[in-house]
Amino acid sequence: MKDTATLDPRAGMARRGRQLEIFTICWGAVEASVALAAAAKDGSISLAGFGFDSPIEVVSAVALLWRMSHEMNHHRRHQAEEASLRVAGTCLLTLGAYVLADASFDLWRGLHAQTGWLGITITALALIFMPLLARAKRHVGRTLSSPAMLADARQTDFCMYQAAIVLFGLLMHTVFQVEWADGVAALILVPFLVRAGVLALRGERCCGH
Repeated sequence: MKDTATLDPRAGMARRGRQLEIFTICWGAVEASVALAAAAKDGSISLAGFGFDSPIEVVSAVALLWRMSHEMNHHRRHQAEEASLRVAGTCLLTLGAYVLADASFDLWRGLHAQTGWLGITITALALIFMPLLARAKRHVGRTLSSPAMLADARQTDFCMYQAAIVLFGLLMHTVFQVEWADGVAALILVPFLVRAGVLALRGERCCGH
């Protein structure tokens, strides 16, 4: 039996992990609602893609919330870690497939992002919050030696990248009338998403040590 001094720091870090995942779930709900509302208003396919990505992040966050709740039980912790890692890996691969299909469709049909303050605002906020959230998740993942949390942190990174791509497309269309920029930039993300997803499914670290 480990003493209280040994258990308390780990319990505190697990609690921090749960708080981060609860924030992720709440933010994902807001992000999806605002992005899809903006997409409907502006007719933006890229914003719709950004909005539909949010439920994938929420699924991963729910799995990690469950994983963190079992941190203090050694046997259940490893079972939850393996299950959560599979969920995170599957979510990353799903996101990669979605981005590939969405960006390819946009380029093929010649669709492009429109300009609207609602879309610009939600993507700009994601660029502010997501790096901080991903950094905090990586700290928890490294402290608890949790590849699942690290994979979830990586997914948060990709949310930031996707927000940057959508915002880039909105601004490029506004300033330079470049209609294909967001689609091409999105395609560049796909190999990284696939690699991170495969590593997660294999149980390997994809987000640092």
